[in-house]
Amino acid sequence: MFDAVKKKNAFRIFVLGGSSAAGYPYLPIGSFSRYLRQRLQLVYPHSSIEVVNIAMTAVNSYTLRDLMPGVIEQKPDLVIIYAGHNEYYGALGVGSMESLGTSRTMVNLILYLGRFKTIELLRNIIKDVLNWFSDDSQENKNGTLMSRMAKDQYIEFNSEKYSLGLEQFEGNMQDILEMAKDNGIPVLMGTLASNLKNQFPFVSIKHATLPSANEIFNSAKEMLLQNNMQKADSLFRLAKDLDALRFRAPEKINDIIIQLGRQYSAEVLDLDSILNSLSPEGIIGDNLMTDHLHPTIEGYKLIGKLFYERMEEKGLLPKTTAQDLSNEMQDSLTSANFLFSDFDSVMADYRIKLLKNDWPFIQKGKKKLLSEIIDRKNFIDSVAYDVVADKIAWEPAHRKVADYYLQKGNFDLFKQQADILISQYPVVVEYYNFLANELLKINKYDEAYSYLKIRYDLQPDAFSTKWLGIIDLSRKNYSSSIKYLSLSKNFSSGDDQLLYNLSGAYIGIKDYKSALTSIKACINISPNYPGAKNLLQQLESAVKQK
Repeated sequence: MFDAVKKKNAFRIFVLGGSSAAGYPYLPIGSFSRYLRQRLQLVYPHSSIEVVNIAMTAVNSYTLRDLMPGVIEQKPDLVIIYAGHNEYYGALGVGSMESLGTSRTMVNLILYLGRFKTIELLRNIIKDVLNWFSDDSQENKNGTLMSRMAKDQYIEFNSEKYSLGLEQFEGNMQDILEMAKDNGIPVLMGTLASNLKNQFPFVSIKHATLPSANEIFNSAKEMLLQNNMQKADSLFRLAKDLDALRFRAPEKINDIIIQLGRQYSAEVLDLDSILNSLSPEGIIGDNLMTDHLHPTIEGYKLIGKLFYERMEEKGLLPKTTAQDLSNEMQDSLTSANFLFSDFDSVMADYRIKLLKNDWPFIQKGKKKLLSEIIDRKNFIDSVAYDVVADKIAWEPAHRKVADYYLQKGNFDLFKQQADILISQYPVVVEYYNFLANELLKINKYDEAYSYLKIRYDLQPDAFSTKWLGIIDLSRKNYSSSIKYLSLSKNFSSGDDQLLYNLSGAYIGIKDYKSALTSIKACINISPNYPGAKNLLQQLESAVKQK
């Protein structure tokens, strides 16, 4: 979510990329952009922080280029790009099932024309005709997105399609950086990291002049055993490049990112090198990766931390006053309060199991049923299973888990789920009232006040104004209490509790006439309201004395 009209104190970042920028398998809340947002909100409380992640699974530089004009219209203060792994098999890539040919100019022209209704009509007609001749069997529809997105599945190292993929990436990224430069928008790109040490090549082909990917990978393992880390790293990277199934970006993609950074004066964070240096034996493996290229939750937080530190180094942070916190304290607080639950972790684990239950992780035809690979031991497992099986969406699943924890009396876990929902859908006002009401029940008034205030700022209602007023009354903030309770009265004039407390707020500022009017209204609704008659007598006496 971000404001349609950018505020003066807004600091707006757009994040572009594929699934590893989107935060798979921890979608939608486990991405590095979430770490960035939470740390920026912590350090810059006087800025309206907007970190807008529009990364998507199975897209490549064509999608990024197509989105860039719309991004520019939103006046970002920074664009972060982490992309390149999907260049071959992502939508419209040279090896994709959704290809429009190998001419980059033609593909981008078609994307541009796609904005017009006449082209949309023509495209739908062509699609209908093609469907007459397509294989529409259920077998072809099944499988993970990763297993379905590759058309020309094998793309050999240094082949024509291999080179076309690199040209496609470089050309589209040049266009993106030109647009950003022309509009004075800073860009920060990250080099791409992947699982080098623990991901065996998907497809190993014997080359005429080169050894196979498997041979090189096994040699890398040998070098690892001999503690020759530099040679092992080099061989692991070569094995990745020789892998004929290009689900991991070749080394040349990172070379292009670094070269484009120099050419367009864009910042480049060498994530690949840094994550390597922070890994055991200096080579990335399962320590930071859940699969072939998607980071673990700790990996995503680390990437967010590294992007933040580069932003700080290059003066790309908000210009408002920052909290006086050391970098270590900022990171510690952000990580400790990172909104991520056990339920999210279980869902992510199931997504990875689902991914690895399909080609290319297993042979075609060896796939098992989802129920065979996932062992549901409890309520949380069952709801997570339903999400992965597309039986329930993420948002109602989180509400279901929140209700479960509430019924079980585990308030801390209930609150965590509610906070996650609020973080993802900050304009759904009902979440604030629901959580605040539960906090009020256990007398956590200060915590409830903060949620009620956000709710009030979004859209005042009878509940938020009433309880803001009552809590302010308990704090002896009489003027503020009168403001909120008077507003609440406009929403619900027949609330006896509201009227009783409004009378108390008027007493606080010694406005006994208004207090008397309010207590009379309370008694008129509820003649036996506790303490009301006694207060009425006291106020009548006070007014007479005046």
